[in-house]
Amino acid sequence: MTSEIRGAPDLSALSAPRNHEDDMTNSSRSAPEASGRGLLLTFICIGIFMVYLDSTIVNVALPEIQRDLSTDITQLQWIIDAYALAVACLLLTAGTLGDIFGRKRIFMGGLVVFLVASILCALAPDFEFLLAARILQGAAGSVMIPVSLALVSVTFPEPAARARAIGIWAGIGGLALAAGPVLGGLLVDNVGWPAIFWVNVPFGVLAFVVLARRLGESRAPGRRRADVVGQVLFVLAMVALVYGLIEASSRGWGDTLILSSFAVAVVALIAFVAWELRQPDPMLPMNLFRSPVLVVAGAVNFLGLFGLYGSIFLLTLYLQQINGLSTTATGVRFLALNVAIMVFSYVASVLAAKTGPKLPIVIGSVASAAGLLQLARLEPGTSFAAYWWALALLGAGVSLVGAPATVALLSSVRPEQAGTASGVSNTFRQVGSVFGVAITGTLLLRHLDAAVPDALRGVSLGPAGQGGTVEALSAGDLSVIERLPQQLRGPVLDAVAPVFTDGLHIGFVVAAIGTLIGGLFALLVLPGRRRAAAKPPAPAPAASQVSSR
Repeated sequence: MTSEIRGAPDLSALSAPRNHEDDMTNSSRSAPEASGRGLLLTFICIGIFMVYLDSTIVNVALPEIQRDLSTDITQLQWIIDAYALAVACLLLTAGTLGDIFGRKRIFMGGLVVFLVASILCALAPDFEFLLAARILQGAAGSVMIPVSLALVSVTFPEPAARARAIGIWAGIGGLALAAGPVLGGLLVDNVGWPAIFWVNVPFGVLAFVVLARRLGESRAPGRRRADVVGQVLFVLAMVALVYGLIEASSRGWGDTLILSSFAVAVVALIAFVAWELRQPDPMLPMNLFRSPVLVVAGAVNFLGLFGLYGSIFLLTLYLQQINGLSTTATGVRFLALNVAIMVFSYVASVLAAKTGPKLPIVIGSVASAAGLLQLARLEPGTSFAAYWWALALLGAGVSLVGAPATVALLSSVRPEQAGTASGVSNTFRQVGSVFGVAITGTLLLRHLDAAVPDALRGVSLGPAGQGGTVEALSAGDLSVIERLPQQLRGPVLDAVAPVFTDGLHIGFVVAAIGTLIGGLFALLVLPGRRRAAAKPPAPAPAASQVSSR
């Protein structure tokens, strides 16, 4: 969403500098004739479609997974965040692997691992098995995303053809975003939740067969080294921090393991920064953060995705577990959000070109906050007519923030740093989505743990309703209600539903505050149209370039 909603590609990649000598050299050796390039683009995009689809399709299946695997809210958070966290942690290094070992080899390897991980997800007998498979999926996806863009660029060496091909590549993310909830709903309701993973297999195998035969190899000239130490430190910092945020609600914020996790995160982050400052070719150049514009643009992307993915996680549980909707009906309701994102992603680009990035970011932040605050008014049984426009407003706001923030970020760095800055922008987005699910889910769980026992005091559970029912509901496992005697299900749901929605309200309000803070940062720091116009103009293009336009 925005451009990379846990998924959809960052259009800033179009601005990334490339080694044209490398492109032309490799394309002359391995790029197919024009008649075959469309086929290659199709199957590269099929592979990427699967990666993006698995960032959206799983959300609507969460209640069914909870019923089947008896998971609580903390575990549902991990099912979503494990995938996104793996992508976020490995994204900055993934492109380098293709440059070193060969882009075809790395993409095909990532595709195979992704398919194997999808099969493992579908066969998962318990939460722990599913979690490990989701991590493997995310790691494979993190490799496929940047390497696929490099493959498209090499396959289409001519500037005009390359731009069109990358436009198609980027549009695949939006298509996967819109299709994910609806396709997931249809598969879960008619086949079962494992089908959301099985669906990858036939398309992935077909893509592998075609690309293995027809795709040529390419790599960057010269010697490059992966920043292994930096990558390990970054992973350690992010995993420790997210673990503490998610598990604190069940273990307690004062738990020794939670405090140790936060301490590890701080130490690892400090060590990461110190290491990156010493490296000649760092994974994340620290000098980028000297620009306040880059910092604010990254924060805006982080906060926008924080609110978006936190709200998607909460709404999925609300629609199915409180309002009793089917998985398909849930996916259809998310179309109000997804269609708005697709439409306003284009509007945002046009508006940013005319006014500069500051105005659309501020407008988008206010719109997102307004949508989230309206969602904070949801009650059990609220009709779709009362909140569809809030979802559309949230989608429009996130889009108005995303693309302009990337424009601001790229304008704050030198042209030769644009590719790295694009990777930083995507990492901010991915980490924002991870934290959105982690923090809003933790807030909900903390509220349930405190309020559910009191809410159930007036319900006579009797012997049939004992055996951990209160504990399960306090942990957010509402599937336990279906295992109660018929006469208890209605009264228990009536008692728990208002508590659950109150917990949702807390998450929505926190997300709204975050988006408003992002808009305020943009208002105070980002240059307006006049200031941007006052900057020294770029060198005039050569006469030949002017005449060709």
